[in-house]
Amino acid sequence: MTQPIINKAELWDRIYGDTELLAELIPLFCEDFPQLLENMRAALDTGDPIALKKCAHALKGSVGNFSAYPAYRAALRVEKIAADGNLAAAGEAVENLEREMRRLEAELITLLAETKKETGAVAEPSD
Repeated sequence: MTQPIINKAELWDRIYGDTELLAELIPLFCEDFPQLLENMRAALDTGDPIALKKCAHALKGSVGNFSAYPAYRAALRVEKIAADGNLAAAGEAVENLEREMRRLEAELITLLAETKKETGAVAEPSD
């Protein structure tokens, strides 16, 4: 059985069913995480395992807030590889994390649309 991208039951428990909070968090997260991925790529390019570890750790915490365990595990893997200083293996791990983040972003956007539809809120256009 494949693990879901987001454990929705856990997410709803985590935010106490607050749809307004979720509607605020998702756009902020989707706006911010690409910079962390870009910083990871820069850390790989410059051979900086410390910066890579910090970015992976920050992203791991963010995706954990959404109960997004496949992305969480991918970020944890990058963090561990960076902590070991094994930049040769980090490139593939970052690519996997980027794939998981694309999947998570799509799932979050769908969840946001579903939530707004259920609550009757009008979806705001994104920039």
